[in-house]
Amino acid sequence: MLFLYNFIVLFTSQLLKLTAIFSLKMKLFIDGRKSVFQNLTDKIKTLDNTIWFHAASLGEYEQGLPVIEAVKKQFPNHKIVVTFFSPSGYEVRKNNTVADVTVYLPLDTISNAKRFIELVHPEMVFFIKYEYWPNYLNELKKQQIKTYLISGILRENQAFFKWYGGFYRNALKTFDYFFVQNESSKTLLQSIGFNNVKVSGDTRFDRVVSILERDNSLDFIEQFKDNKTTIVIGSSWPKDESLLVNYINQSSDNVKFIIAPHNIKSEQIQELKNSISKKTILFSDVETRLNASLQENNVFIIDTIGILTKIYSYADIAYVGGGFGNPGVHNILEPATFGVPVVIGPNYSHFAEAKALVNMEGCISIQNQSQLNETFDLLLHNEDERLEKGHICSTFVQMNKGVTQTIMNHILN
Repeated sequence: MLFLYNFIVLFTSQLLKLTAIFSLKMKLFIDGRKSVFQNLTDKIKTLDNTIWFHAASLGEYEQGLPVIEAVKKQFPNHKIVVTFFSPSGYEVRKNNTVADVTVYLPLDTISNAKRFIELVHPEMVFFIKYEYWPNYLNELKKQQIKTYLISGILRENQAFFKWYGGFYRNALKTFDYFFVQNESSKTLLQSIGFNNVKVSGDTRFDRVVSILERDNSLDFIEQFKDNKTTIVIGSSWPKDESLLVNYINQSSDNVKFIIAPHNIKSEQIQELKNSISKKTILFSDVETRLNASLQENNVFIIDTIGILTKIYSYADIAYVGGGFGNPGVHNILEPATFGVPVVIGPNYSHFAEAKALVNMEGCISIQNQSQLNETFDLLLHNEDERLEKGHICSTFVQMNKGVTQTIMNHILN
């Protein structure tokens, strides 16, 4: 099985090089890995103490950040190495300040795994949520390097739990401990003989709670809001926007809308702006000082990245996009931590926090235009309802914090 796996990895690596000719994302994926070993050689010396964190993409990095920060504080003389598999994570966070070294993870070949671990020589390794690379895990096991899974999620349909999954189950033996998000993940691991597991919860709760401790003020958002009720639309996709624009165009001028689309390509931003009949301004217009009268606008389109979380602090109502596509809704915890009621589309079944908040009625799932209209009208015109749902959201986040400390207590003991 290992031979077949390695053949598939090598074949895929060649295929990706061809794909890179036609895809910018794949080009970043391939080109970004060319200098990894040289970067490691330049930045990590033989006598350095290191700790390695691996995140598949941006979401997993943000999820693991509370633990990365806690480990960095506890081990100030160690170098922190962060790896990404996906360009959508690496390209956004390659200049982060928490890690000493941030690189792509080379493809999971035997030679790459040996060389990478030789250069990094970590004392501890943390895989965030998922991604199980057999050659890396086998090499970590051979060298008896402590390895942990944090905020893990396991599902019955994964290969580990199938009759043919012995090869993958064997890779799990590398982990010294599994910190998982829920009981079902613990039960699944125990069903295949792993008892070194604790239900610690999701570190994203610690991440969003920490947001409240920083300065979230944005002068230009405050100026635009102008003390009016504001709906913040985060990480929206065209399927979300087709419903939202219909509502925006018939809404009262006393309501403000801030839209931060998932995709900020200029042609899609312009198409979105052209579909809105209300007075609309782009963030890039403000940045270039083409329009200084922010408060005169009804809609503010944020055609940049990195400020959505702060913008949620100004929301009276939040709509989080992605719920009309696959795999589903984006991060609802960021607006929830500010005590903001959240509206989402119908596809949220893979996200435990969304399922919980919908059941608690702090979050409302809509399936069509009429339901969106009714929900927004209810929340806009009934302040008590809006405040109650917001309180449910903030309380839910506060009740689930403390995951990072649970993980650190185990590691230090």
